Amino acid sequence: QVQLVESGGGLVQTGGSLRLSCAVSMNIFSINTMSWYRQAPGKQRELVAAIAGGKSTVYVDSVKGRFTVSRDGAINIVYLQMNNLKPEDTGVYFCKAPYGPNEYWGQGTQVTVSS
Repeated sequence: QVQLVESGGGLVQTGGSLRLSCAVSMNIFSINTMSWYRQAPGKQRELVAAIAGGKSTVYVDSVKGRFTVSRDGAINIVYLQMNNLKPEDTGVYFCKAPYGPNEYWGQGTQVTVSS
């Protein structure tokens, strides 16, 4: 079983920055792809960013150029650096890790961007 704990969310003004962290209970390089999702009120959960193999990354179009996903294998943490935040970035952010036949999710961290 994989445990994921997100942190780093909060309230920030438009244009501000936050760095989210996802602490993973195992060697993250044993997990092929780590992903960040978000869920805004009344909307479906959507993929925001993912990192595979420690280098290959993918982003949803709305965050390209503003968000950066990375991971530190020494301490088993995946980061999501979020710059130039906009009100539409508001939501609960989750990290996800597939391992074996299962998918594991954290409890989420709230990000609120005020206009």
